[in-house]
Amino acid sequence: MKKIFLLLIFWASVGFLYAQTTTKTNRPDENTIVKDDAGNVYQYAIWQKLLQTGEYAIRSVKVVGEENATFLLYRMSEEEKAEKKRKKEAYAATLPKPRTSGVFIDGKKFSFDKMKTLDGLKFDFKKDTGKVVVFNFWFINCPPCKHEIPELNDLAEKYKEHKNVVFVAIALDDEVALKNFLRFSPFNYNIIPNGRFYAEKHGVKSYPTHLVVGKDGLIKFSTIGLATNTVFWIDKTISEQL
Repeated sequence: MKKIFLLLIFWASVGFLYAQTTTKTNRPDENTIVKDDAGNVYQYAIWQKLLQTGEYAIRSVKVVGEENATFLLYRMSEEEKAEKKRKKEAYAATLPKPRTSGVFIDGKKFSFDKMKTLDGLKFDFKKDTGKVVVFNFWFINCPPCKHEIPELNDLAEKYKEHKNVVFVAIALDDEVALKNFLRFSPFNYNIIPNGRFYAEKHGVKSYPTHLVVGKDGLIKFSTIGLATNTVFWIDKTISEQL
């Protein structure tokens, strides 16, 4: 009986070690060596920024003589980008609906304000009705806000021919800071500077906060933070309102 017990302990230990080995991942982080095909090494901040554009990807490559894997940075083809987007959308559709903002209640009438964009464009949705209005409350020094901009740009691009869909990004930052930021990180929403007034009026305290208002002026969807399927649900809500 004692031998059997010792054998069980042995196999349990082996199983534990095997599980530990097989579940260990080699995920890239700030200490990871990332190179391009010419051998140039990229700093963490730079390759992260490139990945966020949606134009680049990295893959693990084993270099002889190096203990840790090196990652190769490469520009994706149009086919690779389309396939990546398809897989992401399919996965997003399986996830639960993102948590609501708490301050914007579905089905409630939205209180519009007059607004003026960074480019001087004026909005008055109380008079110019019958549009689906997509709001994003954000600020420059908000990491998740910046992280999702490329995906939001793709969304705005998708609906650019729909005159009844308007994208508005209400920023807490002033005009100077926004213009400097947008020189290097384009954001294809209509940018409203000095937006703290609007954020405080509506009780927005979490960033980013997203909101979709239907043609009837009623709130159709809202969420806070950055979730894998945030943009999927914004897109889904827009299409349901057209």
